[in-house]
Amino acid sequence: MSLQALRMSDGILSKAATMEIPISSNGDTSSLPEDDGLEQDLQQVMVSGPNLNETSIVSGGYGGTAEGIIPTGTIKAPPFPGSIVHPHPPRGPPVPPSAPAARRMARPAAAPAGPGLHPPSPGPPAGGEEVVRGIAVEKFDIVKKWGINTYKCTKQLLSERFGRGSRTVDLELETQIELLRETKRKYESVLHLARALTAHLYSLVQTQHALGDAFADLSQKSPELQEEFGYNAETQKLLCKNGETLLGAVNFFVSSINTLVNKTMEDTLMTVKQYETARLEYDAYRTDLEELSMGPRDAGAVSRLDTAQSQFQSHKDKYEKLRADVAIKLKFLEENKIKVMHKQLLLFHNAISAYFAGNQQQLEQTLKQFNIKLKTPGAEKPSWLEEQ
Repeated sequence: MSLQALRMSDGILSKAATMEIPISSNGDTSSLPEDDGLEQDLQQVMVSGPNLNETSIVSGGYGGTAEGIIPTGTIKAPPFPGSIVHPHPPRGPPVPPSAPAARRMARPAAAPAGPGLHPPSPGPPAGGEEVVRGIAVEKFDIVKKWGINTYKCTKQLLSERFGRGSRTVDLELETQIELLRETKRKYESVLHLARALTAHLYSLVQTQHALGDAFADLSQKSPELQEEFGYNAETQKLLCKNGETLLGAVNFFVSSINTLVNKTMEDTLMTVKQYETARLEYDAYRTDLEELSMGPRDAGAVSRLDTAQSQFQSHKDKYEKLRADVAIKLKFLEENKIKVMHKQLLLFHNAISAYFAGNQQQLEQTLKQFNIKLKTPGAEKPSWLEEQ
């Protein structure tokens, strides 16, 4: 409602509240020009306007700010005889539809089903469930077999530890395996000492190099001791050069021993571990077969006995194959070890002897004999493009 109507209604109500209206004996108002105009104005306001007792008049129409709201619940219009009031329903916010109605309105209209038109089925493809079920069954079987195998092997291992079960022993092979483990421990000790020698030699060469530079500098600044500082500087430079040559030989020795210990021997010991696991499984299934053979022979026992026999044969074949592999690898390892150590020990002996004898030519000849190339101290490392 506009601001003009608001002011008109306030003026009319204030005028009606202050003036005295005379009423005749039959209830009709006296015929006054002012009274007729006032009654007509009140009828127009009450018919066309909102309910003043229940609503508020908002300046600027509905949807305005709260600053223009004037409460009118306390304004009581006096009744006028003969006036006809047509009540209007209060203007409130629209009532939202119910949830089922909202879903029906939001649902798109279904296309008419014609001949040859079928709605797409949201279900999974035809063989999807069967594939998933097959994968689940396969995984369950794998876990089941692993659990049974682990249980039997653990039972066999505990029986052997407590002296209640029997184990298959190959005395010759077991002796060779134990000898290999002992040899590996000793070679690891040699490798550790050789690396320590390399570190000490490197420190010695660096010290000799620095000492030679210091003597050479002092020979230039001390004329009275120039000759003495000069030949000491030459001696340290020669020792430094021989030390670098010896360091190259010792590094080659360390590299070869490291390959023999941490690659060749370790590969053989990995096969040995597989062989020991196969031996434990073989004994576990052998014990299971023996227990079933001594039990009653009913229909279920015969079926279990056939299954145990098949599993025992499978593990027996695996055990025998790995035992043959271990025997072959031990033989090849022994031959390779002798060949490698013969070469490396000869290199180490000749290089150490030539270095401490001060024989530079013999030291260089030793490196040429074993095809060892030394890196030039001043040579820069090639870039990554050159290494590709």
